[in-house]
Amino acid sequence: MPQPPNPICLQCIDYSRMEAKRVHGPHGDGCWKDNACDRKRNHYRHRKESNAKRRGEYADQKAKITPDKTTETFSIPVLAPPVALLYLYKEKPKDAHLHALAISVWQGSEKLAAVEAVHCMGMTNTQVNRYLKEVLKVLGERYGITEFEPPIRMEPTECEIAECPLKDKLHVPAT
Repeated sequence: MPQPPNPICLQCIDYSRMEAKRVHGPHGDGCWKDNACDRKRNHYRHRKESNAKRRGEYADQKAKITPDKTTETFSIPVLAPPVALLYLYKEKPKDAHLHALAISVWQGSEKLAAVEAVHCMGMTNTQVNRYLKEVLKVLGERYGITEFEPPIRMEPTECEIAECPLKDKLHVPAT
């Protein structure tokens, strides 16, 4: 921490050199020293400007030393195994009838394959399970998949099959 300015030296900055030397020299209070006092008087006169300049230089130097804090972003490839997603189109209650099902195969965020959606109207649970086992057999041969991910429930109104009977009901104009 810097020392506070000497009050006698602060008074001296308003005098000319000759007057300062007379007041503070050997005939005055005796504190005058040629080189030191000339330097101090100059420093005290221009103290605000010098300090502002010094602060500016320090800020510039600090900005050069301290780089902008940026977050480095990079990606690490994930070797995700292929997975089979099972979409079940059915109403909300658990015991509701299964309208349709669809299957897609994904590896990471890349879609590898899609099995066409199939309506399940009129099929028993045994028939649906048999169909799913056949699909798993084909997916196992092609992609090494042995089971489906947890099923994703979709509303029957979202059925992707073009010839869906629900779509006829949705688009019938009101009379």
